[in-house]
Amino acid sequence: MKKSILLPVFLLLTAIGFSQQKEVKFDENLAKSLHADDYGMKKYVFCLLKSGTNTSASKEETKKLFEGHMANINKLAQEGKLIVAGPFMKNDRNYRGIYIFNVETVEEAKALVVTDPTIKANLLEAELTPWYATAALQETLKIHEKIAKTKI
Repeated sequence: MKKSILLPVFLLLTAIGFSQQKEVKFDENLAKSLHADDYGMKKYVFCLLKSGTNTSASKEETKKLFEGHMANINKLAQEGKLIVAGPFMKNDRNYRGIYIFNVETVEEAKALVVTDPTIKANLLEAELTPWYATAALQETLKIHEKIAKTKI
């Protein structure tokens, strides 16, 4: 008898809890500023960075090229063209990292990847594909600035 009473009580309390969740109000100005469509989404270009064909670069040359790589990432982020970048952990697929470009076409992204010295030197190669995701992703860098104690 107790079990048969507990289930309806649990379901009722769960339903009350869900009904009391605060409704999020649509912010038209924010949506427009982020170029969001009616679903709150927009087009990006996803870039998968892989190990390139240049395996003969010296340690000094590689270090200098990756310093330029980081400087380029920061430059593109400040320009609003790059909204996510990061390395992969060691893996057996030769995947090195990702970029998410805040552009709509692969052609636009191609113009951005050639500014990366590691790609120019074939230490890395870029595979680009159109991607559709939340427009809120553009806010990531603003939040990151608030939580990063050490700046790159």
